[in-house]
Amino acid sequence: MNERILIVEDEAPLAEAIAYALKREGYQVRIALDGQEGLRVALTEKPDLVILDLMLPKLDGWEVCRTLRAKSPLPILILTARGEEQEKVLGLELGADDYVVKPFSMRELIARVRALLRRAKRLPVLEEPEVLQSGNLILFAAEHRAELDGKELRLSPREFSLLKVLMLHKGRVLSREQLLELAWGQKEFIDPHTVDVHVHWLREKIEPDPQNPRRIVTVRGVGYRFVE
Repeated sequence: MNERILIVEDEAPLAEAIAYALKREGYQVRIALDGQEGLRVALTEKPDLVILDLMLPKLDGWEVCRTLRAKSPLPILILTARGEEQEKVLGLELGADDYVVKPFSMRELIARVRALLRRAKRLPVLEEPEVLQSGNLILFAAEHRAELDGKELRLSPREFSLLKVLMLHKGRVLSREQLLELAWGQKEFIDPHTVDVHVHWLREKIEPDPQNPRRIVTVRGVGYRFVE
């Protein structure tokens, strides 16, 4: 687990307690003690999730939430005071994904963090066109075949599925886990490094220079991206 979480909370003891609990679960944690610093860190370091208090000095949590949501789809979990229904509603209307009411248990907070991170990893279901094309590479989804320079490629069913997923999400970085879910399904456990082997085989078939790929590029520490 290497997800990075930003805590924007002006009560230092509470922020430290949350950070301690999250670190014990394996998360990387950064703390910002005011809204201005929190917004700066969120936009420059791009964490995987933000835990955001609404009552903050320098820049309140509502403004931080509004600005973040306008610029990024990252999950936002807001902390609200007990009984302040209007705070919850306004936070959600501004784009927050969930909320926790103070005082809260760390178990509840961690459960909500996990749920938001899982949800964020799920890719949107895209409408699958019958033909996907990138330059001289054409994939015919319905016919389950692909061509390069007008010549049919000899792809295994798994290679075809992997190429289709990559082309369908072109420009987007996909983790090995996401590729396994979309191209392999979740019927059985498969070693994520199986993806690396199949990417290698695909590169041998569609890249002019497989050692220096231009179509299926590696994003170190994350996964792969199909480049137009």
